[in-house]
Amino acid sequence: MTFLFRGFPADLPSRARSWRERLRGIFEDDSEAHGLRLLTEWLSAAQLAQFDAEGHFEVIGCHSGKKYRIRQGASMDVHEIDAEGHPLVCWCFFPDAFHLARGDVMLAQKIALETDKLAALAVANKFPIGDTNPHVAEPR
Repeated sequence: MTFLFRGFPADLPSRARSWRERLRGIFEDDSEAHGLRLLTEWLSAAQLAQFDAEGHFEVIGCHSGKKYRIRQGASMDVHEIDAEGHPLVCWCFFPDAFHLARGDVMLAQKIALETDKLAALAVANKFPIGDTNPHVAEPR
């Protein structure tokens, strides 16, 4: 139900919604940029070069020495890879937060795999490579 008050334009709710959407877009873009900037500060020189060239980077798991490729995506974006770089299995895990910038999620995944891989994979969902999921982001 919409109430109209004297002196306020009838389209005030739609104007307010429009401003909220604009501000949300500004802050989301800013948080995405900040997240990617923070991520790149934490990457090694080799990881940064790989991320700039291919849109993903690789890390070595701390307990097993296995390699993992962290891609930009919303889900199923961590791939365990073999010595030749071929994906073996997908892992899906991310920080328990409402909304984080992609860079922040990728940084959390990097730190988790490099410092406590067993705990990270204990809570991760495992998927076979090639599993069709509409939420998987395509590599760039």
